[in-house]
Amino acid sequence: MVAVAGLGLAPHASSADHPPLIVFAAASLKNALDEIGSAWRQETGQLVRISYAGTSVLARQIEQGAPADLFISADPDWMDYLADRKLVGESRVLLGNRLVLVAPRDSSVALRLAESASLATALGDGRLALANVMSVPAGRYARTALESLGLWAGVSDRLVQTDNVRAALRLVARGEAPLGIVYATDARADPLVRVVDSFPESTHAPIRYVTAPVSGSANPKTRTFLDYLCSGAARRVFEAEGFAVLANSPQN
Repeated sequence: MVAVAGLGLAPHASSADHPPLIVFAAASLKNALDEIGSAWRQETGQLVRISYAGTSVLARQIEQGAPADLFISADPDWMDYLADRKLVGESRVLLGNRLVLVAPRDSSVALRLAESASLATALGDGRLALANVMSVPAGRYARTALESLGLWAGVSDRLVQTDNVRAALRLVARGEAPLGIVYATDARADPLVRVVDSFPESTHAPIRYVTAPVSGSANPKTRTFLDYLCSGAARRVFEAEGFAVLANSPQN
């Protein structure tokens, strides 16, 4: 399911003069982008509507002609997929993230992933929550990390896979799964979970968020908002949410 955030319109702006900017963004960016979009609206009077979902879902929607001005992907491969089809313009690397194992806040489970941990034993009678390992970036990173640590075979038949990483987070937060694999920023955003351990960065490809304008966009503010995502104001929000900011601020 795609979540849509409509970040209010300044009273003086008309929909005719200021068409809303449509942003498709990975679900893990919701907290940060809601705040950034609101700040941008207050500064510019421009409405920004953000649709959140798994990166693969959004990329397929863009491929099928869904109206969007800007795409923010949690996986460079999906951005490359669209670029190969000339559906997006030049991309920028925006952010970095980490992969972590989480449990419900009151859980007593303890293990060290880099020490041949028995993840299957820690699951008890439950299942491991994670994003879809075939299509969603967070799930693909998770599978690679588990395989690297020799843990995949023990849990591959004990998974509950979701359409995006925030859905996996919610399963753990509600106690419906004893453990889950999410981004560090997701864990930080939900007080109902705690981090059990972090996956060594050497166990998976670097987690990179990339952004690019959608080729069919005619919105004159697309480039302006893209630059704003690389500004000092946006950097402070991203860093407060736990992201590593990799983009350089635009030059004036």
